[in-house]
Amino acid sequence: MNVQILPLRGVPIIRGGEDLGSVLIKALQYSEVSLRDHDVVVIAQKIVSKAENRMVALDSVTPSARALQLAIDVDKDPRLVELILRESIGIVRQKKGVLITRHRLGFVAANSGIDQSNVDHSDREHALLLPLAPDRSAQEIRATLIDSTNTDIGVIISDSVNRPWRLGSVGIAIGVSHTAVLDDRRGNADLFGRKLKITVSNRADSIATAALLVMGETDECIPVAVVRGLSSLDSPDGAHRGNRPIEEDLFQ
Repeated sequence: MNVQILPLRGVPIIRGGEDLGSVLIKALQYSEVSLRDHDVVVIAQKIVSKAENRMVALDSVTPSARALQLAIDVDKDPRLVELILRESIGIVRQKKGVLITRHRLGFVAANSGIDQSNVDHSDREHALLLPLAPDRSAQEIRATLIDSTNTDIGVIISDSVNRPWRLGSVGIAIGVSHTAVLDDRRGNADLFGRKLKITVSNRADSIATAALLVMGETDECIPVAVVRGLSSLDSPDGAHRGNRPIEEDLFQ
């Protein structure tokens, strides 16, 4: 297997309401990249959120009593805390400077995945929320791309997260279309013929992390990459398949 990660350059600053699929078609042309069957297009969550008008001006947010108290406890802006609470289904851990939640999409993340980096704050302070339905977003973008390129591709919307007991962030798939999330090898044999009992790889997260090596997280201006050379593992399931069920969470 020869895996390549191809950056797409020429993606402009995305504004609310833009057709992201059409923007990516132009970026493919600018980068002289022609999509092939089984390519996976990995798209940074930020540009999807911006296109879908998920930017919120903090001065438009009225904190609840709960948000006001929690903001004191964690030393954060109460308006930001209010948004974090709205986007979450529960608080996992909190302390000064740290607020970890279970996002409404089911995964655990700091600040409900809300970010203020790579966001224009020139007129007033903003926060960028995750897409409302990233699986659906991935499906819509894929539909535009395959209509233009006539190729059988997958699409992943990625975000970066930190993990317990490890330093540094990695990519995860929060939206998936036409790409298997999990590669379940249980029941197969290992190198020495031993039957595998627990081996399940998160394929979508691995692809998202691989793409992150090219896309970067600061001023690289590469919010999209094409991962090429993977075997095709289609799945009708969405990104939620990668979330560990709460009843299996030993650290909750």
